[in-house]
Amino acid sequence: MNSIDVIIIALYIILTVGVGIWVSKKASKGLDSYFLGGKSIKWYFLGLSNGSGMFDVSGTAWMVGILFLYGVKSFMFMWLWPIWNQIFVMMFLAVWIRRSNIMTGSEWILTRFGDQKAGRASHLIVAVFAVIAAVGFIAYFFEGVGKFMAIILPWDLTLQLGELMLLSSEQSYALIIIGLTTIYTIKGGMFSVVATEVLQYGIMVLAGLLVAGYAFFAISDVEINNVITAEWRNVFFGWELETHWTAKYQAFNDLIDSEGFKMFGALIAMTLFKGFFASIAGPTPSFDMQRILSTKTVKEAAYMAGFTNLILFIPRYLLIAGVVVIALVSLSPEMIGNVNLSGADLEVLLPKVINFHIPVGIKGLLLAGLLAAFMSTFSAFVNSGPAYIVNDIYKKYFKPNASDKHYIKASHLASLALVSLGVFMGFFADSINSLTLWITSALFGGYVASNFLKWIWWRFNGWGYFWGMLSGLIIASLQFVLDQNKGNFTEGTLLYDASHVQAIYLFPIIFIVSLTGSFLGTYFTPATPMDTLKSFYKSVRPWGWWGPVHTALLKEDGKIKKNTDFWKDMLNCAIGIVWQSSMIVMPIYFVIRDYPKALISLVIFIVTSIVLKYTWLDRVEKIID
Repeated sequence: MNSIDVIIIALYIILTVGVGIWVSKKASKGLDSYFLGGKSIKWYFLGLSNGSGMFDVSGTAWMVGILFLYGVKSFMFMWLWPIWNQIFVMMFLAVWIRRSNIMTGSEWILTRFGDQKAGRASHLIVAVFAVIAAVGFIAYFFEGVGKFMAIILPWDLTLQLGELMLLSSEQSYALIIIGLTTIYTIKGGMFSVVATEVLQYGIMVLAGLLVAGYAFFAISDVEINNVITAEWRNVFFGWELETHWTAKYQAFNDLIDSEGFKMFGALIAMTLFKGFFASIAGPTPSFDMQRILSTKTVKEAAYMAGFTNLILFIPRYLLIAGVVVIALVSLSPEMIGNVNLSGADLEVLLPKVINFHIPVGIKGLLLAGLLAAFMSTFSAFVNSGPAYIVNDIYKKYFKPNASDKHYIKASHLASLALVSLGVFMGFFADSINSLTLWITSALFGGYVASNFLKWIWWRFNGWGYFWGMLSGLIIASLQFVLDQNKGNFTEGTLLYDASHVQAIYLFPIIFIVSLTGSFLGTYFTPATPMDTLKSFYKSVRPWGWWGPVHTALLKEDGKIKKNTDFWKDMLNCAIGIVWQSSMIVMPIYFVIRDYPKALISLVIFIVTSIVLKYTWLDRVEKIID
């Protein structure tokens, strides 16, 4: 690595840690100040922070790989999460969540189910879920950033004591980066996280522009067109994937066939099914929910959610598309020579491009940008996880009347414990992929049904929520265990067949089991007290089956209106998904020089933006906080 690149990375780290510590003095006023920034941070700074937190390194490397192999339509793989849950948050969920005026996602649950035994059971399982998810993500980041930095940076940081290896180079890099990020995150809470993430977002945007610009000027149209086909450029699809690569690159076609996504129509149908329920369920209790709760007003929560969508995708996909174009021209011939080509080869495309095909200066800025992507996502989880430990467990059940100073110290200790546990798990993780599967299937798979029902059905109670979450998590965990042990089952047996099914196709089973737990838990226990339901409905005002609660409120206040905006919100979500998709494919088409499709994408972006101005923004501006 050139000394200029090293200096750029060093300056970035010094600047980030310095800014984080400099603003940390604002966080000492209490828990609200520490975890939510005292609800005083501007909505556009929170939006930049939220977008920055979603710009992670491991996800970027994965997106580079799937765009390289599958072409433009690969952005739909992101629907597996689904990425357009942020559109649902923008359209109506941010408003519903912020109206609660509380600190964490599990504390929010008490406003829905009350503070009795049933409510506390549901409250506790969300807090535990949030803490486990935070630990899992920290382990995921530890594994991911270590591997990435060890490939990129030239120094071997292995620590040995005689013949005994204490730390691998990957682990040493991960500990250094995590240690630096933890210092300012613990000290400054939300203020430090937002300040550094805004800085990091600027660096990531600059890196994306420089890499896309370099790919644009260093690689000719002819070189690109010699590699990619019309199908690679095509955003539309049939039931089965068509041939993406020419005969010269047949190994890539074979890899697509072996990946398990050949039936692309079925995959997209299942992602739409899962995505609808997962999106209405709302954000998981992590950093994006903290950003919503940190806004000054309900109106600003909606602005922040919309702004997050607007600023995230174009710079991120400029970076991804730039790296992919360089990889297509520079690395495709080398990869074709690999007789054992697999999906693992796609994961190292990003570091390979950075190591050998990015010029001095741009390389340093790109590495600083990717380091910023890691640090921003990591710090967001380190800030959100301890809020559940301190506010929802320690303060509520153990020490409810301590001073603000005591709770801040408890938050520091909780953050250190959370990071330590996550790092410990990271040391024993088999791979990034196994951690990703555990988080997305076992954790998030069991989350959907209960959190979908909590919004739309008045009779759904705390015990229904608890048993729905628990049953969903158990069955999703069994699916994960099967996947991890699929090499141990005899071919032709039921266990072998079940273990080789893609996780997305098992979602209906997880969903049905969780729904069953939700309904049984609800019908075998008493309803939530009507006073709690009336308070919740009056403040949040969701749509759905709330007839008895609305009728009871009408007797007290004849002017209260029922929320009938379901179809308006769903139409806005459909428009929003098209709007979001245009911001993803537009930079890809520009970077690969397919100008007609790039212009079509730009027109779609402009038209949908204008439509949303009237159907969404004007409605938000009429909200009375």
